[in-house]
Amino acid sequence: MTGATTSSNGPKARRPLYTAEERVRRDNSRWTLVQGLLAPVQFLIFAVSLYLVLNYLRTGEYHDAAVWSVVIKTFALYTIMVTGAIWEKVVFGKYLFAESFFWEDVFSMLVIALHTAYLVALFTNSLNSQQLMWLALAAYFTYVINAGQFIWKLRMARLEAPAKADGGTPGAVTA
Repeated sequence: MTGATTSSNGPKARRPLYTAEERVRRDNSRWTLVQGLLAPVQFLIFAVSLYLVLNYLRTGEYHDAAVWSVVIKTFALYTIMVTGAIWEKVVFGKYLFAESFFWEDVFSMLVIALHTAYLVALFTNSLNSQQLMWLALAAYFTYVINAGQFIWKLRMARLEAPAKADGGTPGAVTA
């Protein structure tokens, strides 16, 4: 089973999110900062685009702004996915599907597939405007789930963090 080890006298123990070596590589990688900066930027783009898409579906106004906002969101997604794969390679030694982020990466493939389907449909005119916006919403729905997965892992990483030298408890937020 992924993420579990067997103990001779008990249930399977979960692998920590990061080994000590992986944590050092994560903390020393410039890609960690890149991901930390790109994630909120992508979320801001998502929020604006979501508003534009919903506004278009509700009122029929600002069609072009809604369409191109999804294109911009998709390229932001591609950027964070490529840099995230590089980060994963630096930290875990493989570009995707490292044990600690396996299911997040699997779901990310669905997110990318739906965003890419939007681009294909847009540039081939295979969907009408309403259908295109509904496809964008499906892509955005999966993006929100995937973002939640990564936020959960960030929380787990903080809870697993070793105690600070000042005697703080693992995962405690210090001022």
